[in-house]
Amino acid sequence: MEYFLQTAAWADTLSSLGRTIHQQSGPGWSFLAVEEKNAAGKVLYAPYGPVASSAAAFDAALAALVETARSCGAVFVRIEPVSAGLELTNAAAELKRRGLRPAPVNQQPELTWLVDLDRDFKEVLAEMKPVNRNLYRNIHKKGVTFRSSQDPDEIGILLNFLHMTARRNGFKPQSDEYLTQVAASLMPAGAATLFVAELHGEPIAAALAYDSADTRTYAHAALDDTHRKLSAGIPLLVTLMADAKERGLKHVDLWGVAPADAPDHKWAGFTAFKKSFGGYEVAYPGTWDLPVKKLRYGAYQSARKLRDKLMSFKSVLRARMAK
Repeated sequence: MEYFLQTAAWADTLSSLGRTIHQQSGPGWSFLAVEEKNAAGKVLYAPYGPVASSAAAFDAALAALVETARSCGAVFVRIEPVSAGLELTNAAAELKRRGLRPAPVNQQPELTWLVDLDRDFKEVLAEMKPVNRNLYRNIHKKGVTFRSSQDPDEIGILLNFLHMTARRNGFKPQSDEYLTQVAASLMPAGAATLFVAELHGEPIAAALAYDSADTRTYAHAALDDTHRKLSAGIPLLVTLMADAKERGLKHVDLWGVAPADAPDHKWAGFTAFKKSFGGYEVAYPGTWDLPVKKLRYGAYQSARKLRDKLMSFKSVLRARMAK
């Protein structure tokens, strides 16, 4: 699988957002890394990277990342080796053997939900819950139609629905400026597509998907509260999947899901929705750090642990005072 976060189109998007990026490749490996800053100082971060065809190629990519980090003054390299030529069942041990350490938190989802498209689409539909199939086949009887667009000027449709969802659920979506720039960069290049559900010609739901060479990623979606009973988001996602199949893509990545043993996870509701489309869970090694300036990285980790202890102590103290 190719992840959009390691594509040339995403590199162009990051550059358009004013980010400093580094790209390199060699025999069997490549990486896209972006400079970031945190409490430690500068960080060189490769989202869902590096990409490598073997363990040896991964080592070469890691060496190139460290050299790049030294040249730009980064304190450490942060990676997410989802396609690194390592056995995922033993990835943690392999990464630790190379001097990497688990990051304090995972920056990208550690668990995702994939649907394979490399088969007849009737088989894809057969794995979905019956209500999903029925809505996809029959919602047109209620006047709902679907269309796709690669016109970045239409991103406002999605932004409007995201604002509605944010107000309803009390969360903060990514900024309009960010998504507008992402759309302006990716949509004309054919690397992102907006899907819109319309009721008698008026938009009622929208979803934005990102494409790599073989995978479509379901990235952002929201709908109009006043038409929730139509459940247009379900056939909209099936339409997105059918379109990916028609374009010759092999997978749809429905993005992060909650662990099965965490029913109270903040993603639990989204996870049940995604699993209703068939598919299977994929677990990744998570986010890992490789210190370049070891003393500074050690001080950063110590400060984090101290801060976490203080926050835990304050939480316990507040709970006791509330009794």
